[in-house]
Amino acid sequence: MEFIKGRGAQHNSHNQFLKHRHEILDDFLNYCHDHSEKLDDNKTSYLEIYPKTILNKVKSPDIGLVYSMNPYQGCEHGCIYCYARNSHEYWGYSAGLDFERKILFKANAAKLLEKKLSSKQWKPQNIMLSGNTDCYQPIEKKLEITRDILKVFLKFKHPVSIITKNSLILRDLDLLQELSVNNLVRVNISITSLSEETRRFVEPRTTTIKKRLEVVRILAENNIPVNVMMAPIIPSINSHEILPLVKKVSELGASSVGYTIVRLNGAIGEIFLKWVHKTFPDRAEKILNQIRDCHGGNLNDSRYGIRMKGEGKIAEQVKLQFDIAKKKFLKKKNIPSLDFSKFDRLQSNQLSLF
Repeated sequence: MEFIKGRGAQHNSHNQFLKHRHEILDDFLNYCHDHSEKLDDNKTSYLEIYPKTILNKVKSPDIGLVYSMNPYQGCEHGCIYCYARNSHEYWGYSAGLDFERKILFKANAAKLLEKKLSSKQWKPQNIMLSGNTDCYQPIEKKLEITRDILKVFLKFKHPVSIITKNSLILRDLDLLQELSVNNLVRVNISITSLSEETRRFVEPRTTTIKKRLEVVRILAENNIPVNVMMAPIIPSINSHEILPLVKKVSELGASSVGYTIVRLNGAIGEIFLKWVHKTFPDRAEKILNQIRDCHGGNLNDSRYGIRMKGEGKIAEQVKLQFDIAKKKFLKKKNIPSLDFSKFDRLQSNQLSLF
């Protein structure tokens, strides 16, 4: 089977919520398929959905968020390790290739947010844009849903945290600057490696490393607080890059750096397993065994407080490297707290009259 270029997952895993499994057998292809035609054109399709609410209550105690919102379901970036893959099964799709090629979008997201913030019962709380899939994935360039959402946050003077690995965020620099003046925004840029080769394998349709580093620099130069997330750390793939990466982003203006250890929960275990044997056949077992070492012999650990950082010798080595990197390169830096006191429901309603 040839490598599907531009994609992370190399197959569609079975959806746990579906009773029947759909498989195409090689003998069937050899017998029936006209090889002059393409069986799969590898194109991405987009489908509008119509949610009634847009904010999701975050109940996980080790994430540190109150709410998240996701204008998109599924993500064309195709990061092989993405924990959000499992959520695509709730829509009847696979966590594998479907997650990357069937993107659902919520065109009414900004209106739903405005309705929520206008409610007399709403009190300003930490909202992450997005907690699941990337709010600046490729289709955002055309749809501008995330930009409309930021306009609502600015209108209400409501704080927002953003996490992305796409340089498209710089399109909205004007809005981010206005939010930053009132300490209403915090940006998290995901950078898992300084190696472009690693990026192409692990995160095939994401912005290049060079552009992501440029995003850190430009945001910092415009006084927009930047935290860099080296998430996840995958042993024997990017675990050797901790010190040089923290040094680099610190020089570019990042105020802090965070990390997580890869964990392959749900269908992601099967997807990653097939991908790693196909991508790194010479060290696949080493990678998998080191991941297991971080999670008590398993590819995943769901225990709160432990699942994000792992445990065991390799996890301890990773933590030690980060502690050293922070002391050496980020000792006098910190991210300011968001200001929830400026939230103004009345003023925003008055502006809407004009």
